Amino acid sequence: MSRNLILGGALTALFLGAAALSFLWTPGDVTALNIPARLQPPNGTHLLGTDHFGRDILSMLMVGARTSIAVALVAVGIGITIGVPLGLAAASRAGGLLDELISRSADLIFAFPSLVIAILITAVFGPGALNAILAIGIFNIPVFARLSRGAAMSLWTREFILAARVAGKNRARISAEHILPNIANLLIVQSTIQFSLGILAEAGLSYVGLGAQPPVPSWGRMLADAQTLVSLAPHVALIPGLTIVFMVLGLNLLGDGLRDHFDPRLRVLRT
Repeated sequence: MSRNLILGGALTALFLGAAALSFLWTPGDVTALNIPARLQPPNGTHLLGTDHFGRDILSMLMVGARTSIAVALVAVGIGITIGVPLGLAAASRAGGLLDELISRSADLIFAFPSLVIAILITAVFGPGALNAILAIGIFNIPVFARLSRGAAMSLWTREFILAARVAGKNRARISAEHILPNIANLLIVQSTIQFSLGILAEAGLSYVGLGAQPPVPSWGRMLADAQTLVSLAPHVALIPGLTIVFMVLGLNLLGDGLRDHFDPRLRVLRT
């Protein structure tokens, strides 16, 4: 097992555990204001200090992890659920009208970053976590569609696929029974990458006010609230920023470790 896989898995598990623990316990109440205790540095009572409303930053990070992880997880799920079948369908009809339609639609979505899509969605439905999920999820669809299409096309000329076609299986059944299991490792690795990008996208959308809305804690919102307090209380901005960095780092290391594990060509031989 590679170091990247171990370290990435440990960091990811830490944040997932903190998010799960926040359903049962947090050091402080994230909805209670304590103005006399505002902007306190890390101390024995508040391990990571307090924000401009006197709320415990550690508690805010734990509850905010739920928001970031939920948004990124559902958005990746949308990308996989819609994008993978589209990619497999395009590969099964490579060079045909369906392939061209799906490929050009993916190019069209790629032309609009998730932030622009979020602005378009919020202009109609208003800001919120649900709209952030839709924006990030829509952007994930062409990512998984292209990946599954490219990986599947390299398999359609293989002997076991030809044997399945001779046996009378249709294209949809071949894609589900033979193509999908053979590209699952690529999809798992890409999912971890898109998960980390989803965390960043959610933080970015919340930072500009298009993601989770107050009083729901969010890492991006914490950064936005702290941007004018950097000189007065640096920890209010540094701690949420470092939290995002380590979460994304953990997911990227996990993705690299999974890639090394699934691809024997990238494994490091140890004596």
